[in-house]
Amino acid sequence: MREAWLRVEELGADTLFTWDHFFPLTQYAGSRDGPHFECWTLLGAMAEATERVEIGALVTCNSYRNPNLLADMARTVDHISGGRLILGIGSGWFERDYDEYGYEFGTAPSRLRELDAALPVIRDRLAELNPPPVRNPPPIMIGGGGEKVTLRIVAQHADIWNGFGDPDRAAQKGRVLDDWCRRVGRDPAAIERSIAGIGPAALPHLDGYVEAGVTHLIMGTSGPEWDLSLLPKLVEWRDRRS
Repeated sequence: MREAWLRVEELGADTLFTWDHFFPLTQYAGSRDGPHFECWTLLGAMAEATERVEIGALVTCNSYRNPNLLADMARTVDHISGGRLILGIGSGWFERDYDEYGYEFGTAPSRLRELDAALPVIRDRLAELNPPPVRNPPPIMIGGGGEKVTLRIVAQHADIWNGFGDPDRAAQKGRVLDDWCRRVGRDPAAIERSIAGIGPAALPHLDGYVEAGVTHLIMGTSGPEWDLSLLPKLVEWRDRRS
């Protein structure tokens, strides 16, 4: 994994993420009981091993850690990385993680309410920590596309929104997010738009994402192969656009 992180940085990526699960997701890893490590411990290693890329969780499950503790963990990893942490967070959804690790799964609405309540606590704790984060505060990325609640939470609390889908879907979600920003008194331009799950089929449509307001595209890969063959193509497109 460390070799893959260093290769990602060498190839010119801007960001590098891991996910926050306790078991593999079979659609990515092929086996529900395959080898797996915990997210934030890996982020500490990632912060130390790399030098340039911004790092983060795509995304932290709010349910798994007390928000004050999470803020302290994020501050610590931010220092290890020299100020390169993105604090990605979401409400959680993978029921096996909850069941096997003893967390109450609740309902989608209850998990969103808990996320909404946790974000101000995280902000307040980050502001009180000594020493403070290097990047003060680290940008908060919120993942999810629910138009009635999640995007309202994004509008109120996020610096980056992360979702999935083609350019048309990204544009549609962006319009909903813009509307929520206006309703809560936030400048829509203050929130960066990010799309994950970029694969080879997306290559002809990358310009369409930019036209939809997306400025952060994230490909995925999984071990043990860590296939990074798409990354140079994305970097070349990025540099040509720039």
